[in-house]
Amino acid sequence: MPTKKPSASGPSERKKPSSPGLRERKKRATRNALAEAAVRLAAEHGVENVTVEAISEAAGVSPRTFFNYFPSHDDAFVLIDEAVGERIRESVRLAPADRPPLDVVRDALTEELGGFEQRKEFWALQAKVFQRSPHLIQRGLQAQVADQRALAAAIADWLDTGPGTGPGSAGAAPDSGGAPASSRPAGDGLFPQLLAAIAQTAVRVAIEHWCDHPGEVELADTFQEVFVQLAHGLPRPPG
Repeated sequence: MPTKKPSASGPSERKKPSSPGLRERKKRATRNALAEAAVRLAAEHGVENVTVEAISEAAGVSPRTFFNYFPSHDDAFVLIDEAVGERIRESVRLAPADRPPLDVVRDALTEELGGFEQRKEFWALQAKVFQRSPHLIQRGLQAQVADQRALAAAIADWLDTGPGTGPGSAGAAPDSGGAPASSRPAGDGLFPQLLAAIAQTAVRVAIEHWCDHPGEVELADTFQEVFVQLAHGLPRPPG
């Protein structure tokens, strides 16, 4: 009986994320164009004075096309880039199984820093729009929570394929009920949600600090410093 050829990739080496097709890239480009047009118009004229027709015209599409991408007028102002989120989640799922969880999420986010830098003006305008139209904040929070839950699911998938996830794993700590944590799947429960929330907050804090100090700090440096402090357990900074 012929022996099975071993796989070239082990638990610490996984395939890289696949690239989207041309049609999907065009759809994402149209969605981003509509969102950017909406935010720019709202920053100049106010959300209440910006119509779907005006947004569509500025993006070079029809109002009917607008509703193929956004269920309502207000949704265009609170866009979370789905393509970025998908790439981050896929990077997490395909990360080496023996990496520390915080490093896995940090590395996945680091790959997107260039895109964050390119959209600095958009983030600043969006923040301006939110300040003038507080009713959008709740809608934005809902979108962020959905994105956070999706990241938590990706973290859970990665944890469940990593080492030491079964019963009897070494170093398992008891949970709040006194039962060993190893009696549950690694990706089940609190940890993935907590890590996803921490990562999302870290990104927001880094971008806000970078935007508030134009020309003084680099986004990459600020981002790495945030994760260094997290890795150290947030000790009290020196006086």
